[in-house]
Amino acid sequence: MEDVQQRWTGAKAARLQDAFEMTQEEFAGKLGVSVRSVASWRANPTMVPQPETQRILDTTYGMAGDAVRREFIRLSRKATPQPEAQALRVAIAVVRKGGDVLLVCRQDGDDIAWQFPAGIVKPGGSAPKVAVRETLDETGVHCTVREHLGERLHPNTRAMCDYFICDYVHGEAVNGDSSENVAVVWAPIRELSRFIPTDRIYPPILEALEATV
Repeated sequence: MEDVQQRWTGAKAARLQDAFEMTQEEFAGKLGVSVRSVASWRANPTMVPQPETQRILDTTYGMAGDAVRREFIRLSRKATPQPEAQALRVAIAVVRKGGDVLLVCRQDGDDIAWQFPAGIVKPGGSAPKVAVRETLDETGVHCTVREHLGERLHPNTRAMCDYFICDYVHGEAVNGDSSENVAVVWAPIRELSRFIPTDRIYPPILEALEATV
């Protein structure tokens, strides 16, 4: 296929959705991915979806009609960076179970990174509810929010992050979103630095976790 995209990013995927004139739910259904994935592409323009999702986007673009392709090209030519003021809000769940903490592994192009379960908070939405719901959707784990640890503008993603310490309730840890995640694990808190460099972790998280071991 000659005119597929060589490397899809969140911004390109969002423009393809716009070219199809579809809602997030419609576009997710067309691609066979989660609505959360589609929302994250628009919210994170520089992110790079996993290889399988890249192939799905390639195929969808390749099978699109001429009108959709022309609109995609037009939108690509006029695309401008999103202003910093439009930073999205993300709810992050730090779920404890005994001496372990719940992590998900995400693949961004060739890079693999471990992180805490997280979800996008829509305008007017409840960050604590999103933290609990996204943890269940991503990992199959039911949890409850114990404490709000604070918020910050993330130094790398530039997203406004709300952090919550959560208690495990029940459920087996499974990969509930294979379109974005490659693994889910209960990581020993004492060995957390093996998964996430300590200097990348919001300090109140480390303080809260150290108090439990």
